[in-house]
Amino acid sequence: MGSEIHVQQHEPIAEIDPNLYGHFAEHLGRCIYGGLWVGEDDRVPTDDGIRMDTIDLLANLEMPVLRWPGGCFADDYHWEDGIGPREERPTRRNAFWTQGRADIPEEPNEFGTEEFMRVCDLLDAEPYLAANLGSGSPGEAADWLEYCNYDGDTELANRRAENGSEEPHDVKFWGVGNENWGCGGRLSPEQYAEEFRRFATYLRSVDGLLSEQDVELVSVGHIHDDWNRKFLDALSECASFTEGPYDLMEHMSVHRYYEAGSDTDFDDEEYFRLLARSRKVGGDVDNAVDALSVYAPESDISIVVDEWGVWHPEATNTNGLEQENTVRDAISAAGVFDDLHERADVVAMANIAQTVNVLQCLVQTDEEDAWATPTYQVFDLYENHAGGTALDTVVDTDAHEVEDEPYDVPLVSASASAHGDEVYVTLSNRALDSEDVTVSLDEASASVADSAVLFADTEVDEYSRKDNADAFTPGEIDVDENGDGIFEVSVPASSVVALTVEA
Repeated sequence: MGSEIHVQQHEPIAEIDPNLYGHFAEHLGRCIYGGLWVGEDDRVPTDDGIRMDTIDLLANLEMPVLRWPGGCFADDYHWEDGIGPREERPTRRNAFWTQGRADIPEEPNEFGTEEFMRVCDLLDAEPYLAANLGSGSPGEAADWLEYCNYDGDTELANRRAENGSEEPHDVKFWGVGNENWGCGGRLSPEQYAEEFRRFATYLRSVDGLLSEQDVELVSVGHIHDDWNRKFLDALSECASFTEGPYDLMEHMSVHRYYEAGSDTDFDDEEYFRLLARSRKVGGDVDNAVDALSVYAPESDISIVVDEWGVWHPEATNTNGLEQENTVRDAISAAGVFDDLHERADVVAMANIAQTVNVLQCLVQTDEEDAWATPTYQVFDLYENHAGGTALDTVVDTDAHEVEDEPYDVPLVSASASAHGDEVYVTLSNRALDSEDVTVSLDEASASVADSAVLFADTEVDEYSRKDNADAFTPGEIDVDENGDGIFEVSVPASSVVALTVEA
C-alpha cells in the first residue's frame, strides 16, 4: 500500500542545534595516531603533524563540535603530559585502550591540547573537553580551564602563550568526567554527585573570574533511569549561598551503543534487530528528560548524547575497535537523527563514536589514503537540517516487529525542518524492498527544488574501502509532483532520500 509522510509545517518543535551532528575522537586504536595525527610521516600531506587528507574530508561536513580526549581515556589523562615540546613529553600508560592495531597500552602524548585545538581550528569546530574526574582532581580540571581560556598574566596563561597560543582557546563545553558509573571510577550515583559538586564548583569559579567564554558543564548520566534519578536526588542536597544544585550544569549526557550479529555477515532478522536497537537512543533521551522533570523541573538542562553508534563484536581492544562500516550502519544513523530531530527541544548535542577508524567512524585511513564511509554520506545529507526548525512529521507506514526488543522498526523513518521559504525532508526506507512513499506538506504551492538518494544501488552489507568509497555517494532520484503540496517517490530498498521543497 506504500507509506505516507505528512510534514506539519505549522507545528514547529524547536531549532535543530547544529551540534546534533557532532563528533568524538579518543586516544584509541588509530583514531588519533594514524587517523588525525601522523607526526613527521611524509606519506600524506600534513600541517605540523596533522593529517590533512582526513581534515579535508571532515571539513566538507562542516563539523560543529569535536569531543576529546575520551571516553574512558579521559579519566586517566593528565593534560599537562600533552603540552610543551613534544620531544620532552612523557610516555604514559593508556589504562583502557591500545594504540594502533597492536596490543600496546602506551600513550606517547605527541597529540595533546595544542594539537587538538589546531584540529578544531582547521575544521572550524567547537572544542569539547572531557575533564579527568576518575583519577584527577578539581584543581587539575580548573587548571586546564585556566590554561585554555584565561587571557591574563598567570603562569598557566603564559605557558599557553609559550606553547604557541597567545590568544585563549575559549573552550565552551566541559564534560565533568566520563562514564563514572563504569570505567571512570565505578562510582555510585551518590558518589558521583559528591564529586560532581566539587569539580563543578572549581570549574565554575575559574569560569566566572578567569574566562570570558560562557562555560557549559556536562554531567554524566546513564541509560539506566534509576541511576539518573539517584544522582539528581543526591545532587539536591548541595548547600549553596549563590546558586541551586542544578545550576551547576547546563547539560546531562547519555551514551548508547548497539549491535546485532556480525558487522558484515548478518541475516535479515539481525538487520532489523540492529535498527530496532538503534531506537533506544531516543528512549534514553526520554528517560533522562523524565528524571530531570522530577528533580529539576524548573531547570533548562538539556541532553547531550555524546557517545552513540554501532559497536559490532568484531571491534575489540586488540584491533583498536575497528569494524567494517556498512550501509546497514548508515541507515541506522539516519533513523537516530530522525529521533533526535523529534526531540530537538531537549537535545543540545550528539557525538557519534568515533570520528576516524574506530567503531562507526566517518573516515577510514591507511598509510597513504583517507576515504569516507557510508555513515559519512548520511551525515553529509542530514547536516542540511542544522539550524533549521524541526517540524512535526507524521509517518504512516508498516512496522517490522522484532522478537524480544522493546521497539519495532517502522519501515519508513523521516524528519523535516524549515529554513525560511524551504523545507528540508529526509526519509529512509528500511524495508528490504522498494517502497512507494507519498510526502505531503501543508502548503499547496510547495514544489521540489532538489532531491538526492543514498545507497540506491548497494546492498545493506556493502562496506567502504578506499577502492569503492565513491559507490556510496548520492545519486539522483525522480519525484512526481501531484499538486496541492503532494509528492510521490519510489524509494529503493534500504536507501535514504532527501528532498528540498520550496514552500
